[in-house]
Amino acid sequence: MGTRQSTIDHLLDQLAAAGPVSVRKMFGEYCLYLAGKPVGLVCDDQLFLKPTEAARPLLKSADEKPPYPGGKPYFHIDPDHWDEREWLVDLVRTTAGALPEPAPKPAPRPKAG
Repeated sequence: MGTRQSTIDHLLDQLAAAGPVSVRKMFGEYCLYLAGKPVGLVCDDQLFLKPTEAARPLLKSADEKPPYPGGKPYFHIDPDHWDEREWLVDLVRTTAGALPEPAPKPAPRPKAG
């Protein structure tokens, strides 16, 4: 089915107060980033956040499921709660704070010339 651009636009608008939030299209779906740190996925118009113990108490339900067949379980965030902006921002910030920093990208190797 795929994720509609309107879903991405709505989520980015709702999460604007969290800080530098962005998405990157990957394999037909989207990875969600906060300050360059991957915090979740948007697949088939559904929001999935990486599971962390710090964010678990903030969840309105403990629904965990894979965002795609064969994937690891993520916290599934029900679309009914996306309009609770302050809660969603807090949830994404808490998730990002509990995750390790991404590994730095290796420096490009010089071209043989």
